Amino acid sequence: MLFQNDPFREVDNWFGGLARRPASASFMPLDAYRRGNDVWVHVDLPGVGTDSIDMSVERSVLTITAERARPRSEGDGVYLAERPQGRFRRQVHLGDGLDDANIEADYHDGVLTLRIPVAEKAQPRKIAVRSDRPAIDVAAEEAAAA
Repeated sequence: MLFQNDPFREVDNWFGGLARRPASASFMPLDAYRRGNDVWVHVDLPGVGTDSIDMSVERSVLTITAERARPRSEGDGVYLAERPQGRFRRQVHLGDGLDDANIEADYHDGVLTLRIPVAEKAQPRKIAVRSDRPAIDVAAEEAAAA
């Protein structure tokens, strides 16, 4: 299972709208879904170079950081500066059901794509029902354990 790990996101969004300061999560919008035995995550990072993207996993928390700098030269007269600049960070809790040791990442056309395999223990499995042995005697099992 995949969880958003940003308890102050709503507060940031509210204050970000008031102060006209974009929240880092709004700069790194993401989609996440499960397809088969993989979870796919797509993160929009427009204008970010591959060399400024950093990802790490610690205690099942995936942290993505990226940086976008404004290309300026001395003497530039800036008319508008609405695009978010600087260092941005996004954290997502992966949970115990995902195999964070085998995450694959690809960056193309400003979109970071992650493939996170579902852990073997979290995948659906069949349980065989056998009828070729005597029934389990729960009372005898409890008496033997006591």
